[in-house]
Amino acid sequence: MQTKTIDFSKYSSFKIGPKVDVALIDKTTQLQDIKDYYLIGACNNVLISNNPPPLITLSKEFDYIKKEDNKLIIGAATPSGKIASYVKKHNIANFEFLSHLPGKLGGLVFMNAGLKEYEIFNHLLAVKTLSRSYKKEELSYGYRYTDISEPILEASFALTHGFDEEKVAMFKKMRANQPATPSAGSCFKNPEGDYAGRLIEAVGLKGYLKGDMCFSPQHANFLINNGKGSFEDGLWLIKEAQKRVYEEFGKVLELEIQLLDKESMREQSPHKDLEA
Repeated sequence: MQTKTIDFSKYSSFKIGPKVDVALIDKTTQLQDIKDYYLIGACNNVLISNNPPPLITLSKEFDYIKKEDNKLIIGAATPSGKIASYVKKHNIANFEFLSHLPGKLGGLVFMNAGLKEYEIFNHLLAVKTLSRSYKKEELSYGYRYTDISEPILEASFALTHGFDEEKVAMFKKMRANQPATPSAGSCFKNPEGDYAGRLIEAVGLKGYLKGDMCFSPQHANFLINNGKGSFEDGLWLIKEAQKRVYEEFGKVLELEIQLLDKESMREQSPHKDLEA
């Protein structure tokens, strides 16, 4: 299996992590070939330690966009920025939110990414994984969740014309309160009927520093790296927020970001697809 070396201190959105040889999925890869690996993509949703599990990612063979029979077919390794540029150029509707949502297509589909009610599954038709294809109605999905448990190779969407610049401006405004400091976006999912940021602020952790890591003074649900942050300090803040919020409000803060660390992952969901 071919590999490539990734320096996660430069590659991941947190700007934290070691140099690692990462295996590559190509069109000859079989599901049994990757059973011991964890899949990564653009690492916009990942906090990685110096002791990660074996990692694998899609090769550039899966970076493509094409129109076919009133469908838009997108390879899972295609960056959101490339998709946003393509739909604007070709006057295609319903993907405007991707101009302000980092990641690659596979990860965006896997976590049903979006901004408020605008989610990637809204216009999804089907998903092709390493072993088979699924129609949308065969999949279970919801808020930042799908039941897909293997690498996504491509997805197809309903093709509608009418790119809307007003939506782009609206999405830009929606993201205006989010910090530009290295982070992975929202650290926790919003509990039902509440906001993770409000809860973190209420227990005194907004702006609280642990080393160079903190929950942003600008938006408390953003765990940020102020320069030389470490996985260990980020993990401490995550666990401290979960502990304080549960003790104060009886609410469980569920991670939206993924922790790539052999020890921590023993406590996580068995899902292996971390493509965001």
